[in-house]
Amino acid sequence: MNKAISHFKTITYHKYLVMKGCFRVGLYRQGVLHDLSKYMPSEFFVGVKYYQGDRSPNNAEREDIGYSSAWLHHKGRNKHHYEYWIDYSSRGMEGFMAPAPMPIPYLVEMVMDRIAASKVYKGEAYDDTCPLAYLMSGKTHEMIHPKTYKQLKVLLTMLAKYGEDFTFSYIKHVVLGK
Repeated sequence: MNKAISHFKTITYHKYLVMKGCFRVGLYRQGVLHDLSKYMPSEFFVGVKYYQGDRSPNNAEREDIGYSSAWLHHKGRNKHHYEYWIDYSSRGMEGFMAPAPMPIPYLVEMVMDRIAASKVYKGEAYDDTCPLAYLMSGKTHEMIHPKTYKQLKVLLTMLAKYGEDFTFSYIKHVVLGK
């Protein structure tokens, strides 16, 4: 199949899954607006060029040229990525970059994003432990605000132990207070 069509289907399916999750917890606006920048030429055509179907094209671009232009564009426009919340410190470490805590609605969208990405890339091998396993396999804790990391880990651990229905209900009624 044409790589452009395949990439379009992949990002649209991912967007649909995030939207579905966001809707379940009451984040309708974020669900609708999630990842619209992926359809912009600066992200879409890079995604087509590096499309593989089983992982992010951004990783392939990074391996090829040493960085991902699509990711740099994406993370600066999407508040559900913790990288969006990294800024210069003004608290005793002036001149250094430091993470800021993520507002709760974006943290929740990040949870939905990680679940959807795991479902897309794992396919039939997906289970509710996959998003937590991915978090634990990386070095996210070194770059994300400690409070945000703890909240993310708690929610992904809850997902792994109790499943989507319980976790989404908890997010909706307790985390978001809806």
